[in-house]
Amino acid sequence: MAKINFAEVVEQICEKDLRYSSDAYHFVQEGLNHTLKSLKRAGQHAHRHVSGQELLHGLREFALKEYGPMSKAVLNEWGIKTTDDFGQVVFNLVSSGVLGKNETDSPNDFKNVFTFDDAFVKPFVPRNLTATVRKSSSTKAKKRTSTGSKKKKAGSL
Repeated sequence: MAKINFAEVVEQICEKDLRYSSDAYHFVQEGLNHTLKSLKRAGQHAHRHVSGQELLHGLREFALKEYGPMSKAVLNEWGIKTTDDFGQVVFNLVSSGVLGKNETDSPNDFKNVFTFDDAFVKPFVPRNLTATVRKSSSTKAKKRTSTGSKKKKAGSL
């Protein structure tokens, strides 16, 4: 059996399906390797089937590790805007013989697993940002009120 040249297969896929950049396919391949290593570190067999949800969580972790707060922007640039898009990339690779699947695997395994805002934006939003904004606003309002009442007293003398 001839070894598959991943870059050539991705080029062929991208010629047929213009939705995703070749970078998206390379990211999924690297993210799968990352996921397998993470599962192995967690004591699970490294050469086992990875479910769609396991892969998605591994891809999320890998994106955050590689791109940090820019993860969502980078993925969006490659055409990946939802977990469904990851599923389309994976099943394009399955159709091309690069990845395997079992009889229960489906693109539906990738549907609406998480939002990109929850996965890639919220981890970088300061936890007390809304409390700080509210506190700051009420403090300014109190200062304006107390300053205004002092002026009235001074003017009435």
